[in-house]
Amino acid sequence: MVAPKNDAATAGTEGQKPLDFIRQIVAEDVAAGVHGGRVATRFPPEPNGFLHIGHAKSICLNFGIARQFGGTCNLRFDDTNPSKEEMAYVESIQTDVRWLGFDWEDRLFYASDYFDRLYRFAVALIEKGKAYVDDQSAEQIRQSRGTLTRPGIPSPYRDRSVAENLDLFERMKNGEFPDGSRVLRAKIDMANANVVMRDPTLYRIRKVAHHRTGDHWCIYPLYDFAHCLSDAIEGITHSICTMEFENNRELYDWILETLEIPDRPRQYEFARLNLTRTVLSKRKLLQLVDEKIVDGWDDPRMPTLSGLRRRGFTPEAIRNFCDRIGVARAQSTVDYALLEHCLREDLNRRAPRVMAVLRPLKLVIENYPQGQTETLEAINNPEDPAAGTRPVPFGREIYIERDDFMVDPPKKWFRLAPGREVRLRYAYFITCTEAVTDPKTGEITELRCTYDPATRGGDAPDGRKVKGTLHWVAAHAAIAAEVRLYDNLFTVDNPAEVAEDKSFLDLVNPEALTVLDGCRLEPGLAAAAPGDFFQFERLGYFCVDAKDSRPGRPVFNRTVTLRDTWAKIKQKQSKS
Repeated sequence: MVAPKNDAATAGTEGQKPLDFIRQIVAEDVAAGVHGGRVATRFPPEPNGFLHIGHAKSICLNFGIARQFGGTCNLRFDDTNPSKEEMAYVESIQTDVRWLGFDWEDRLFYASDYFDRLYRFAVALIEKGKAYVDDQSAEQIRQSRGTLTRPGIPSPYRDRSVAENLDLFERMKNGEFPDGSRVLRAKIDMANANVVMRDPTLYRIRKVAHHRTGDHWCIYPLYDFAHCLSDAIEGITHSICTMEFENNRELYDWILETLEIPDRPRQYEFARLNLTRTVLSKRKLLQLVDEKIVDGWDDPRMPTLSGLRRRGFTPEAIRNFCDRIGVARAQSTVDYALLEHCLREDLNRRAPRVMAVLRPLKLVIENYPQGQTETLEAINNPEDPAAGTRPVPFGREIYIERDDFMVDPPKKWFRLAPGREVRLRYAYFITCTEAVTDPKTGEITELRCTYDPATRGGDAPDGRKVKGTLHWVAAHAAIAAEVRLYDNLFTVDNPAEVAEDKSFLDLVNPEALTVLDGCRLEPGLAAAAPGDFFQFERLGYFCVDAKDSRPGRPVFNRTVTLRDTWAKIKQKQSKS
């Protein structure tokens, strides 16, 4: 057994990060020899949807614990509800887990792998007098379960004999009864303070083909029954769930104890991820897709892992984010700005710098020789000296950002204006002499400027300084591209909390996506491949869209702006 990197006795000492409460439990179990010192976790997604950033927290926790303590982590699909499950989801989930940087090796499992054994476990419960077939409808069962202040009412079928229950359960399996006509329930305590323990349903009839087992089964186990027994079959030691399963832990233990399972796993719960400016409810995400608010599950505005990947988020940034938010039992909400901060930290170190003009305004350098072009040298990444430099073409006509020019600028305006001198990044000092306007609309259509040939490279030999530096693209070499500016999907921090007369859809940000066509980019970006990321100088971090880009015609998504609100928040906190 590989020793943990932080053991319980030394966690939190100088130079070591304190263990979260789950890792503390695992470390203590390893030290005490519980489960023979083994550590085995699992990530058990339902194959009925796409993973989102909240699932990333669970993935990082389960696989991370296994890695840290020299154990194993299984990927197990909880495929017990065939009416909502598809192989497309299975494949997507595997892609997402691998993309995050984790590998289950040869430990890919499905709850459906255990359907025969689960059926035999259910029969064993009936034989022990601990389960019975109930003929009541789902609504009748719900009404008879009681409330937190009122005990449940026993089913009129609760005292059926073992022989009758065995016969009915086998006939359920053989398809003799219609959907919803009977269920198998555990026989526990209808007055239990924990409503979950009031004879919960273990099996239901569902005559739906399964994506793996076809029509072989027409009864399927409920999650609570399949979950704990699948853990036991696989030798899981620490079954880690989110807090909504806290009340279910008593049932988890009851099933394993009643069936006398040896070396039983234990369930532990942690607070799920809540993130501002988005929703993580599967129902709400489905509504966004179904009502065409977004363009599918991989829309870059979505918090799904496929959406974040397409937008340009890196797995390193998401893992770092999950590490920073930590693991606790208390519910809290994390500022979306922290996720963006983690991404900026990662991309700042790795993203090549390039120049792109999103809202181009043509600029003519009148004293630059007609027909002449030259090649300048630009730094690829000042944070990475090994990244080197790249050639950038320059000529008499260039494009600058329309927002970088004003006819009548306010005080402290350091960009271009009539008579104002600025630096062109990696190029020359220029001075604006004239703004050409459309006589009909008054819109500025072109700028006329002069340049100082002695300032090549961006510095003046006479030592004069300018406060403004502009990015630009040479008109003769620029490529045209579509650029999509993404922002938060919602206008408020908690879109799930809305007034009774409103829907969370009323809070969708109308500026969550702005599409700009006719942008002008450095010519080298024509060869950018889907998924490549860059920093557009002064504008933000962008990546090549993996879905809509075409050879020679890339589409760029803005991943995140350069403005780091989280860093400013932390600076203010450190000063106070």
